[in-house]
Amino acid sequence: MRILNSLKWAPIMILITIFQIFSFSQIVLKKPENLTGILIIAGLFIFIEWFYLFLSTFLFPKSSNALECIAFFLTGISIVISASFSFGLLAKQFAAFIIGIIIYPILLKIMENPDKAEKLRIPFAIGTIITLIITLIFAKNINGAYNWIVIGPLSIQPAELIKVTFIFVGAASLDKIQQKKSLTLYILFSVTTIVLLFLMRDLGTALIFFFTFVVLAFLRSGDIRTIIFICLSAALGAALVVLVRSDYVMRRFAVYRHIWEYPHSGGYQQTRSLIYSASGGLLGLGIGNGKLRNIFAAAEDLIFALVCEEFGILIGFTILFCFVVIAIHSVRNANGARSSFYTIACCSAGFLLLFQVSLNVFGVTDLLPMTGVTLPFVSRGGSSTISCWGLLAFIKAADNRTWLRDISEIRKKMSNA
Repeated sequence: MRILNSLKWAPIMILITIFQIFSFSQIVLKKPENLTGILIIAGLFIFIEWFYLFLSTFLFPKSSNALECIAFFLTGISIVISASFSFGLLAKQFAAFIIGIIIYPILLKIMENPDKAEKLRIPFAIGTIITLIITLIFAKNINGAYNWIVIGPLSIQPAELIKVTFIFVGAASLDKIQQKKSLTLYILFSVTTIVLLFLMRDLGTALIFFFTFVVLAFLRSGDIRTIIFICLSAALGAALVVLVRSDYVMRRFAVYRHIWEYPHSGGYQQTRSLIYSASGGLLGLGIGNGKLRNIFAAAEDLIFALVCEEFGILIGFTILFCFVVIAIHSVRNANGARSSFYTIACCSAGFLLLFQVSLNVFGVTDLLPMTGVTLPFVSRGGSSTISCWGLLAFIKAADNRTWLRDISEIRKKMSNA
């Protein structure tokens, strides 16, 4: 029965594997440098996907593998695009994937018992604040933001990694203590976190953290007046930021809805993204054949447009559909979760991913101001990849099937409820 359960998702994984082999073959045909290394990593990546699919049958025999299949599909696109740029970028992205796929079950194990998870909220909160302070002190200014720690050939973006601890602390805190005290303590933690992000000039990530905090607060309190107060306070804080850093902020938002008036300056990236993504048509120009890859941050901030150009608009919309499925899983899993800890964590993680996707895609298409945030799982970047697998663990943990080993347990839980 366990093997049959794992094979339910085998047809989808076969399609994903065929797509990945076809994508890698386009790179191989170009005969890049270090071809052997690329083939080895491609083979290992596909092997790990299938190995996890069967291993999860024994780890989570009643659970669905839908989330993992989606994550493998999206991560595979990131791996292929990294390979199309250079072997060095491919190696770093693959290493981040390995770390992410290891952290994923570890987080699930930590969250198996909400009472034990609750005891970790204070160490996680202290660790989050200390990490951000260290980043603020030692980070280098890269692209206008002080959010990168550079250690030799490696660069780490701590703000990406603490998305996981931010949600973990919020869910564990709001699950265990009374409403008003809960909000007060978590407001202090959240405000400190967001202020530090603003000081780093990482406005996109700060915005993501703020709206995630609003979701966390509302899920626990259900009090619209409290949320309105929080939003008004945030608006006041944003006004102060604009006054203190007016030149910096205004440069980021000056061309919003006017990119075609500045095609060679402030609107350069977005105008090229729109032009080149449309030129890809339904099936794309082929991996490595796009012109957008020559534009700055093509594999990071502009990745959605690059995918549309080289893979085709069909794959671009498939990526968006994948995040819709993740959002549906978040709502469904949260609705039947066995604890408010899982409900809060699941909804917050799902919202964070969906909100970040919106900022990235709408920013590239000029429907929202360009904030410079990554497209989850797909954008190149080790810290982002690790963070996304961590966030996916919250959604997986909220699914009761993840923890139930036998149908009798399900019936017992339902009767007790």
